[in-house]
Amino acid sequence: MSTFSIFLVLITIVCFLLIVVIMVQNPKGGGLSSSIGGSQMLGGVQKTTDFLDKSTWTLATILIALILLSSLSFSGSMSDTDSKIIEKTETAAPQTAPVQNAPATPAAPATK
Repeated sequence: MSTFSIFLVLITIVCFLLIVVIMVQNPKGGGLSSSIGGSQMLGGVQKTTDFLDKSTWTLATILIALILLSSLSFSGSMSDTDSKIIEKTETAAPQTAPVQNAPATPAAPATK
């Protein structure tokens, strides 16, 4: 498994978690915190809205970092050094020997 494939799996997992965290939030401020109780302890976090807000920003930052790191580790068959288009244009150019200048001979006059 290549490094790019590992990054691709991690990016997919982070995207799924980010979607779940965003869907749990209520755009009007109610969301999960209003149904559980905003001041109760949930997993050691005082306010659920703060937890969801921090987790959203954290997951978004991790997603951006993974995307940047995956672009640095990309060395697939479609990279610039292994381009099929470049190979075709280089091999399509005819390989001709340089023409040597021969001494010019005067043309013979045309006779009828």
